[in-house]
Amino acid sequence: GRYGYVNTEGKYAINPQFDDAGRFSEGRAAIKLGRLHGFVDKTGSIVINPQFQSAGEFSEGLALIELGGRFGYVDDAGKIVINPQFDKAGAFSDGLASFKMNRRWGFIDKTGKIVINPQFDEVGSFVKGLAPAKLGKLWGYIDPTGKLVINPQFETAGEFSEGLARFELGDRWGFLDRTGKIVINPQFDDAHSFTNGLAHVKLARKYGYVDTNGKYVWNPSN
Repeated sequence: GRYGYVNTEGKYAINPQFDDAGRFSEGRAAIKLGRLHGFVDKTGSIVINPQFQSAGEFSEGLALIELGGRFGYVDDAGKIVINPQFDKAGAFSDGLASFKMNRRWGFIDKTGKIVINPQFDEVGSFVKGLAPAKLGKLWGYIDPTGKLVINPQFETAGEFSEGLARFELGDRWGFLDRTGKIVINPQFDDAHSFTNGLAHVKLARKYGYVDTNGKYVWNPSN
């Protein structure tokens, strides 16, 4: 099968011609031709030739790429600005990107300089100065210096969205604020991040939405 892109009317904007195709971000989308990944613009023109083993979305002007089994970053012209050197890595957010070396995660800035040494078992992305980080079996939150500002205490923890982050405790999901205070007690079987003031939640095989106070605005239904 071949991949292409349709517009909001369902008409082809870019004809199916790729072996794989990612989402558009910052005017570019990662595509795959044969075994190699490159990037196209919104007209379907290849703007960065397929040359990478894998490629991610552009974020804050840079995209994650893989060369020789190592991860680095290119700018929107396709120039490698951070050499492939990491075992794994994530997208830039708040000017920082996660990377993995020797089974530990840390963070780099846009010059490729390590700003938080690899020391965590897992991490999420920074959102307004806070990122989830896992030490041992528990998750907490760090600031951009790598300092733990919310102690590891959760079984799972998500990125902040609209001032709240989802977390799992005792197999139940709830939400905390940026000070670490639990504002919606863990009670759901599953929960998604807040978008436009609402979070999608699951309770006893039923789905609904809660507001930032934890009140149902759409009661759980099948």
